[in-house]
Amino acid sequence: MTTEIDWEDAFSNGDHIENAADFPPMWSEQAAEFRASVRGRLDLTYGEAPREKLDLFLPTEAPKGLIVFVHGGYWQAFDKSSWSHLARGPIEHGWAVAMPSYTLAPEAKIPEITAQIGRAVLMVAKEVEGPIRLTGHSAGGHLVSQMGCETAPLPDMVANRIDKIVSISGVHDLRPLLRHSMNGKLGLTKETAHAESPALRAPYKGFDFTAWVGACERPEFLRQSALITENWGCAGVPARLVADPGKHHFDVIDGLADADHPLCLDLTS
Repeated sequence: MTTEIDWEDAFSNGDHIENAADFPPMWSEQAAEFRASVRGRLDLTYGEAPREKLDLFLPTEAPKGLIVFVHGGYWQAFDKSSWSHLARGPIEHGWAVAMPSYTLAPEAKIPEITAQIGRAVLMVAKEVEGPIRLTGHSAGGHLVSQMGCETAPLPDMVANRIDKIVSISGVHDLRPLLRHSMNGKLGLTKETAHAESPALRAPYKGFDFTAWVGACERPEFLRQSALITENWGCAGVPARLVADPGKHHFDVIDGLADADHPLCLDLTS
């Protein structure tokens, strides 16, 4: 009997989801339909790199504040255009929603991507007044959690406006990826894997944190969500873990598009 963990399988979400290949085209179609029907400003530049652009979707009245959603894809895939429809729920609650793209690995290493998200939040914070809330899925959950660390690449005037972070199926401990084949593109070292793991970093105070994960996800994602909730809770951050019943890694984000879903309500309330 072996007790060694198969790290390739631990992060292979699609292999354990029925009809997994159908999800990306469905996301793109839903996102395009939403963009055609909502008030927004597309392709706003927040940096010098070609992918340092974001979309900003606006409610019909003055926004309550700003929500930033960061997409996943293991830092190697997708861009902002596949996720626009997830702004629907927050917009119906009166929030502005920004969705940035970022340079993908291997062109950029994870520390560079973290810095890009910091620039995106800083730029769009100047466009929308009020509180700031961050959410992201998978690798995006990692990136928004990084914004809650004491080492976040944000000035105090922006960090102090963040009152809630919701990481959806986030990767919060990067050390296992040192043993995964994807590290051939990510280029993590022991030092960067630790430095870029929000579950291992000290959070700043002043925001509430939710780790939202599908109850049917791979055990590693359940572990990662529990780890950051425990560590940040012990550090004094109001933190809670939600395992969404019946949800897997690809459909756990659906609740953002529904104004009445508990995930959307957790983010916007």
